[in-house]
Amino acid sequence: SNLAQQVCRRLAGARKVARQKNRPVKAFKGGFATYDSRIFSFREKDWTVSLTTVEGRERFELAIGRYQREQLAGSNPKSATLVKRKDGSYFIQICVEAEPSPPQGTDRVLGVDLGRTDIAHTSEGDNWNGQQLNKVRDHHSRLRAVLQRKASKGTRSSRRRCRELLQRLSGKERRFQAWVNHRISKAIVSRAKATNSAIALEDLTGIRERVNQQPRSKAERRRANSWAFYQLRQFLEYKALRAGVALILVPPAYTSQTCHRCLH
Repeated sequence: SNLAQQVCRRLAGARKVARQKNRPVKAFKGGFATYDSRIFSFREKDWTVSLTTVEGRERFELAIGRYQREQLAGSNPKSATLVKRKDGSYFIQICVEAEPSPPQGTDRVLGVDLGRTDIAHTSEGDNWNGQQLNKVRDHHSRLRAVLQRKASKGTRSSRRRCRELLQRLSGKERRFQAWVNHRISKAIVSRAKATNSAIALEDLTGIRERVNQQPRSKAERRRANSWAFYQLRQFLEYKALRAGVALILVPPAYTSQTCHRCLH
């Protein structure tokens, strides 16, 4: 009954989000199951989890690394998500609650300027160029266009192979973008914590709508719409909260200029 209640809860949540975004509900995709404290438990002495299944309670040994063991050590997790991968293997995502560190008091600020040429440029001179990311995005755009054209006009076997290849490539560009943003955000937060500084970040809310009002080519519009500044901001927010670093959002106007006095 508890498993059935979790299914109803997730289905109701999915329909509520779809209604808020004005999207039709076509189907409910499986592949994962949520667990709460009534049907899930973790035991540290032998690194196992106990899960309620349709055939009764089962205990499974965790195959995890040192980092995961450090996060789970001494904790009492009360929820988890069981995920079935495409290859048939199972992963469990355990939710560990932790109190964030109090923000450190400081009068130093590390400014972060966001852009497309440089994904992020700090006031201390560190920058992460976006040329590689643009190349990856352009490559995937061209590849999708070729495969979609062949999937609609090729022979029957070629159409099937193109659809299979499109499905295999699905999400690859998104995962690469997330990896880049994770790497950048981790470096910025580590630098701010090492220098006892707060982080000042541009608030670029609504920039995509403002940019798209200008006359642009199809390729430039695609590159503008594929910005992931909000994802980078989310990564910075939770990493800074965890490290005890204050993060301040500032208006983007005139933040990309050099001071005529101090040349910063």
